[in-house]
Amino acid sequence: MTPLLFAMVASFLAATGARDQILVARLAGSLGASPALLAVALASSALTAGIAAWFGAQLAQTMSVNAATMFVAIALLLASFECGWPNREKTPREPTRSLGAIAIVLFVRQLTDASRFLVAAFAVVFASWPLAGMGGALGGGAAVALGWRLGAQLDERLPLRGIRIALAIILFVLAAITGLSARGIIG
Repeated sequence: MTPLLFAMVASFLAATGARDQILVARLAGSLGASPALLAVALASSALTAGIAAWFGAQLAQTMSVNAATMFVAIALLLASFECGWPNREKTPREPTRSLGAIAIVLFVRQLTDASRFLVAAFAVVFASWPLAGMGGALGGGAAVALGWRLGAQLDERLPLRGIRIALAIILFVLAAITGLSARGIIG
């Protein structure tokens, strides 16, 4: 149960203000908050979390404890950089109404976002990819559902940039501590 809870909370926090959440919010604002858009966003979130957890579990089988710890440090570092990277995307002028195109864009964005890096890290640490994947799907799904619900008001109602910077700093510190621990520098 621990991997599910950790992955769920970490995924939700890391996906807050992320590119996928903002895209869903903007599409919901311009196209309307249709149930089909929400279904596509939730399905993509679940699929990418499952892929990340499965990948992490495959790596865990081939790694020593120190290598797994170093992988977690690298995943935390990548998640930190992804959270700190500014999102300068503009609202699409004529967004597509094709759910297939929206699904492809969401899938590609989510596959390499901070949330999925963390899901892979939890799958490595806990060697339980189904629970880590389920937690990642629930947390990432909650984040895109929040974006869908708030629509165009997402940017106004939440200090997204501040949240992302704070997460980047926290993840960077955790990555440094985890990396130093893997190297045996700190206990």
